[in-house]
Amino acid sequence: MARAGIKAALTDLLVDDKLNLEEAVERHFTPGYRQRTDGEWADRAEFVEHMTHVRSLVASAEIEVHEELFDGSKYADRHTCHITKKDGSTVTMEVYVFADIAPDGRFSRIEETTLMLKGSEDDRNIGSAR
Repeated sequence: MARAGIKAALTDLLVDDKLNLEEAVERHFTPGYRQRTDGEWADRAEFVEHMTHVRSLVASAEIEVHEELFDGSKYADRHTCHITKKDGSTVTMEVYVFADIAPDGRFSRIEETTLMLKGSEDDRNIGSAR
C-alpha cells in the first residue's frame, strides 16, 4: 500500500463521491486511528461520525498542500482546505498536521491545529464538529 498523504486522504473523504465513507476511511486510516483536532481527541468511530457530518455539508473541496514532510513513520504538513458548502457559502481553513504512519502506509494518529481564514463563526469548529 502507498504511504499516506493528507491530500489523497482528504480528497477521498470529501471530494470523491464514488467512494463511500467507510471505504475512504479504511483506505487511509488504521483500525486504531486516533485524531486530536484543536485539542479535542476522537477515536476512529468518532472520526467517522465527524466525517459523516462534514460530508453532509460539503459540495466541493480543494486541498492545497504547502509543505509536506515524510520521515520514516512520521508525517507533517501544512495545508489549506478550500470548501464550498451545499448552501453556497465558503470556508477556508489552514491546517497544521503532525502524524504517525503505520507500516502499511495508513495514518494511525493525526494531531492537527486549524486556523479559519474565511467562513462564518458557525464554521469555526468544522474541523471537529460531529
